[in-house]
Amino acid sequence: MTYLVNDPKEFAADAVRGMVAAFGDHVAPVHGGIVRATTSPDGQVSVVVGGGSGHYPAFPGWVGPGMAHGAVCGNVFASPSASQVESVVRAADNGGGTLLLFGNYAGDCLHFGEAASSLGADGLDVRVVTISDDVASNTPDHHGDRRGIAGDLLVVKVAGAAAEAGLRIDDVERVARRAGGLTRSLGVAFTGCTLPGADEPLFTVPAGQFALGLGIHGEPGISLHPMATAADIASLLVDRVLAEEPDRTEDGYRGRVAVLVNGLGATKYEELFVLFGSVAELLERRGLTIVHPVVGEQVTSLDMAGASLSVMFLDDELERLWLAPADTPAFKTGSVDVRERRHVRTDEVAGSIVPGSPESSDQARRALGLIEVLADVATRAEADLGRLDSVAGDGDHGQGMVLGATAAVRAAQDAVRAGAGMRTLFRTAGAAWSEGAGGTSGALWGAALRALGQTLSDAESADEERIGEAVVTAAWTFEEVGGAKPGDKTMVDATRPFAEVFDAHLRDGSTLACAWGEAAEAATSAAQRTAEIPARKGRARTHGDASLGHPDPGAVSFALLMTGVAQALGR
Repeated sequence: MTYLVNDPKEFAADAVRGMVAAFGDHVAPVHGGIVRATTSPDGQVSVVVGGGSGHYPAFPGWVGPGMAHGAVCGNVFASPSASQVESVVRAADNGGGTLLLFGNYAGDCLHFGEAASSLGADGLDVRVVTISDDVASNTPDHHGDRRGIAGDLLVVKVAGAAAEAGLRIDDVERVARRAGGLTRSLGVAFTGCTLPGADEPLFTVPAGQFALGLGIHGEPGISLHPMATAADIASLLVDRVLAEEPDRTEDGYRGRVAVLVNGLGATKYEELFVLFGSVAELLERRGLTIVHPVVGEQVTSLDMAGASLSVMFLDDELERLWLAPADTPAFKTGSVDVRERRHVRTDEVAGSIVPGSPESSDQARRALGLIEVLADVATRAEADLGRLDSVAGDGDHGQGMVLGATAAVRAAQDAVRAGAGMRTLFRTAGAAWSEGAGGTSGALWGAALRALGQTLSDAESADEERIGEAVVTAAWTFEEVGGAKPGDKTMVDATRPFAEVFDAHLRDGSTLACAWGEAAEAATSAAQRTAEIPARKGRARTHGDASLGHPDPGAVSFALLMTGVAQALGR
């Protein structure tokens, strides 16, 4: 378990703060993460990486000359918000465009994608490349839809070196995509990991066994196997990874490979060296030449005991970039010239609230109570939602909902004190929810609240018909933004019936409170029925059958919050 904790919900922020204090010569803090503390040449492409915390050295440990220019740091196992991504990108920008690199997870894709679109609208050239190296999480013909695990290091190193060499953004993007396409990883776990402040691990491995194909967010392995020697485990990992080795006569690949044997948090260096000794022997037997191997912790999962093998199949360009100098807190190779310190603004400028009309402001004060209901319900359900999410996910859904809802309440209270109208109230609350929670659910709830506000006005109060239209619009946003469909075992299995029943009752002349109550009941029933289907989207999809018999946590949380609002409206 994690022993050194202050407030578990502030663990990620506290860790970044301490890391910056320890490596002030390398990194500087900005809103949402960190950037290089030293200058980069004008016009250089900036490489910005990121994801949830709990994986150090990934991602902040890779910021420095020769690698990344900035890292966006989300909550533990939760993607950072779009606003955090924007902040880090702007701080890291050198005028040559920005490449966003991150593991292929739904929440990261949503938030980084939203940030890229927003930055692009402001004239910045921002490219997105996802890393998908985990061979256990999908088939070879769906390589691009796999998870990103420890192979992140190899791809980030190569992309950072390409930027450092002065390549233009088209070529940096090309190199990153080629590196990702030629990187494969597979891991084993001997124990699960425990979230800060929690008493129990997210999953357990039976005594005398190990789990194959684990994720790095506390997801259990794909299969269980009897415990074996390091040599036998090395053989299993090498066989699975090299099953996708490219032809040695194609595209410049000649049997030279970059290799990472990675520790997941509680498996220490002597054990990793034992494993690497067997890996090296097996690779050499197959006629492969290892180029500058890395053995150690690079992509961890809090206190998980386990290890992974990553291999990048090198052509001449990738090998040159893999060997190029780099100087970061957690990865160093070669010699990097001394750089000047840069001036980094760490202060945040809060946007001002423009007061609404007296009528809209008065309605916003009353609507604030409903946002407070969302936070209250989420807080009371936190532990249950976390346990439900740990069945086939990473166990953080309850915490994420609380972080998002409480952030939304704080922002909404500030907005009401400033005289905000209905439009500003919900747009402000939505932005705060997304920022506070991160992750897929944070992106979806944030988008829904912003959509609700967009349908309302600061100039006048809204009647029940207008509010009902706004609620229906917001409910459909979950499906439109997330891309899931009913039957995928996601929040959408509850949001669609809520929207349909709500809209139907409004059209029949029901009051807002009555329509909301009927829709909440429909969402609750639909959420419970998700227990009967396997997961097909999100992190849980790799363990879809394991979720049978358990409803989807996102659908359950949506139904709980909608029921809480219905009860408040009834009062």
